[in-house]
Parts: sequence; structure tokens; C-alpha cells
Amino acid sequence: MSNWDATYDALAGCYDAMTEDVNYPAWADFLEKLFRREKKPVHTVLDLACGTGTMSFLLAERGYEMIGVDFSPEMLAVAAEKTLPEGLERPIFLCQPMEKLDLYGTVDACVCLLDSVNHVTKPAKLQKAFQRVRLFLEPGGLFVFDVHTPSHLESLDGGMFLDETEDAYCVWRTDYNPRRRICTYAMDVFQREGEVWLREAEVHEEYAYTPEELTAYLAAAGFTDIRQYGSLKLRKPAAGEERIFFTARKPR
Repeated sequence: MSNWDATYDALAGCYDAMTEDVNYPAWADFLEKLFRREKKPVHTVLDLACGTGTMSFLLAERGYEMIGVDFSPEMLAVAAEKTLPEGLERPIFLCQPMEKLDLYGTVDACVCLLDSVNHVTKPAKLQKAFQRVRLFLEPGGLFVFDVHTPSHLESLDGGMFLDETEDAYCVWRTDYNPRRRICTYAMDVFQREGEVWLREAEVHEEYAYTPEELTAYLAAAGFTDIRQYGSLKLRKPAAGEERIFFTARKPR
């Protein structure tokens, strides 16, 4: 959810409102389908690049013990203000870069969602991140993440998009550089403060990783049983799929 090389000073406060169209319950349902296929029950889950913690809290409501990690203190500040029904255990939140992940113990599963992997724009950093995830997974533990496909990022070139709520307005333009393999999102964020609208600008980037590269990185990090799925589907990716899910397992 969070770009590891950018700040979220402007976007953090309106991120949840701007992403109301994301069907988080459907994403959680898909994750639970994957968890239920595991031989070993999944209890503790790391939400890597957790952003404002929406998925961390949703899975906590479903009974999982959650740890959320994100590099953006602005996003984590929003997560810290959220609450759970009485009697449920709050997620633990840590501010760390993905490639320097450092937990107090191991987890049964790690999820990294909403194309957060694409936001790691240096392949060497992503390879280190995969190594750190493997280190903190229990033997047999599951790693789940999704990516935007290269064809989808290429298709965004030259696009202009608009998100608006009652108190926020975001215009973003996209540019894809085929040499750098990076899609750049230039955002102008307007937020209402009383009778005044404040404008801030942010730039975020996504790297176009191929499935073959990601599979190689996972294997090099020591993961096995590497599989690909279509977007929120327990089937192989279809032709032209905009989003692909990966699962991989730490050997027992």
C-alpha cells in the first residue's frame, strides 16, 4: 500500500477516503481462502506495507494476531487512531523499510498487498526484502503478495485521473518510462481546512517487475512452492490480467 521511497505528508490524511472503492472484505476473503489451504493453521500474520492499517484491522477482527509494518510514519499515525471492538487484540505497528524488516519473533504468514511490491523501485532492495520476509516466517510459513503487471503499468502512460471526497480532491497524472520500467504518478492533493483549500504535491513510482523476475527473486531468497493466481481468483492468471497474486512458502 505504501511507496517506500516517497513521503505521504499530503496523502495520508485522505488515503482511506480516496480508496473507498477498494473492496477490502473481498481481499480478506481471498487471503483466508489461501490460509485455509495451508496444512499448518495461520494465526499470526504480518501485513507488510500496511499503510493506514485497514487490512491489519480487518484481519484482526477475523481473529488473526496482526503485525503491521510500513515505512511511512504519516500512514502509521492514521492507523494508530483506529479502534477495534472491545475484547479484540489491536495490531502492533512498526515503522520500518521493507528491506530492513526486523520483528521480535516469527509469523505464520506475511501479506504485502495493493501492489506495494511495485513501489519498491530498486530490484536489489526487493530481493533483500524477500530475504527478510523469509527470515521471519515460521518453517512452512506462507508469503502472499500482488503486483501490477508490466502491461498494465505501460497502459497507464499519459493518463489523468481524479479522486474526490467532500474534503479532499486528488488529481494524478501517469507517465511510463520504458527504459527505466517505471510508472510515475504525479499527484496534486487539495484538502479542505475550514474555509480554505490547501494544495500539496507528491510523486510516487511503481516498477514493472515481470513474473519471471519475481519468481527468480523468491527462489533466490529460499522460497519454494511458488505459485501465481489471477486477481482475487484461485486460478492461474488469465491473458491480459492487470494484477497477479503470488504465493510462496518457506521450507519446513
